[in-house]
Amino acid sequence: MVNAQERIDVIYNVVKNRNPGEAEFHQAVWEVIETLTPVLEKCPYYAKQKIIERICEPERQIIFRVPWEDDNGEVHINRGFRVGFNSALGPYKGGLRFHPSVLLGTIKFLAFEQTFKNALTGMPIGSGKGGSDFDPKGKSDSEVMRFCQSFMTELYRHIGELTDIPAGDIGVGSREIGFLFGQYKRITNRYEAGVLTGKSPLWSGALVRRESTGYGVAYFAEQMLKARNESLDGLSCVVSGSGNVAIYAIEKLHQLGAKVVACSDSGGVIYHEEGINLDTVKAIKEGARGRISAYLDEHPEAEYRADGNIWEIPCHLAFPCATQNELDENAAETLIENGCKAVVEGANMPCTPIAVDLFLDSGVGYGPGKAANAGGVATSALEMQQNASRDAWSFEYTEKRLHAIMANIHSDCYHTSEEFGAKGNYVVGANIASFRRVADAMLAFGII
Repeated sequence: MVNAQERIDVIYNVVKNRNPGEAEFHQAVWEVIETLTPVLEKCPYYAKQKIIERICEPERQIIFRVPWEDDNGEVHINRGFRVGFNSALGPYKGGLRFHPSVLLGTIKFLAFEQTFKNALTGMPIGSGKGGSDFDPKGKSDSEVMRFCQSFMTELYRHIGELTDIPAGDIGVGSREIGFLFGQYKRITNRYEAGVLTGKSPLWSGALVRRESTGYGVAYFAEQMLKARNESLDGLSCVVSGSGNVAIYAIEKLHQLGAKVVACSDSGGVIYHEEGINLDTVKAIKEGARGRISAYLDEHPEAEYRADGNIWEIPCHLAFPCATQNELDENAAETLIENGCKAVVEGANMPCTPIAVDLFLDSGVGYGPGKAANAGGVATSALEMQQNASRDAWSFEYTEKRLHAIMANIHSDCYHTSEEFGAKGNYVVGANIASFRRVADAMLAFGII
């Protein structure tokens, strides 16, 4: 008789052997299934129906060629991906990432994480992810348009508001979504607003969508502290990155009474002891699309550390909002030594497994990305609701819905961790709560 832990080990080895060379996907799978032993012991029917084995295998994986022409007439070839991971709770839902680092393993890890993140929202959406190794940085609007049109010329046949609904991610903002939607509309002869989310509010998009992931991260941190009878008021924070997630996490943290003293980009770190001036960061990143080092032009009293390590800056709360595996064990040890109270993930899987273990062992609060940064996809689902009803909601109403969803996610994670004897361990809580939601739907549908 194979016990639960042995079964988990066997499943993981099968995943590694079936998906060679995809270290990020292996990491994402292990971080979930290693916490599921008590679930299999309590609910053996999950093992009998091989739910974990099925949930670790994508339902579909699409790879396609994307040819496009630059402004000089030179032809380029990129590779496009779309992985539909699980549709037990609804149509595939997840962003598109345009970045030169994108490989199939990258998309699979993101789509796997999306399965559990989307389930935690309580919204009727499945999981997917997609993208390309195309780099929009340094490209003209015309070049980005031609690439997006070529990308959608293949992708359109695989998506739809009842099938698969892409959104934005790294490298895909409202500009790219506009070009993608325009080509979809052109090819299909349909104004199917619900086929993409992250659209401009000027044409069927949701207010708060741009802000939603960052706002949600701050709301989750607020709930974590509330569970400890503490508040954000007066706490110093560091937020890695300076894209949408980081910018709007900073904005909401400031509104909730915290003080963000540092942010970053791929070039370096800005440290401003008096508090980051968000208007300046927005002007640099959303207006000029420049480097964070330009912050010193407006605030010479701040400090710029080229290639600096943001996690060396003492803080009460840390928010990794840039990219996967950006916070390693050395950074974790530094944060712990400096008295950090909690680490809340704005990016997907930004903390390495050893870093996570260090936080949990030391008593530092740890909010995993699948729970803490679920605000973006939750608001995408709200955008889908608006599109389906041909309605338009106010910023205040949409944000109120977002706040309630994040509070419910925290509550589900917290109470599930308590149910399984790991009170306050949000990794256990998030993984088990989301797994059970997906697994029960899969059981209801039979073996498909």
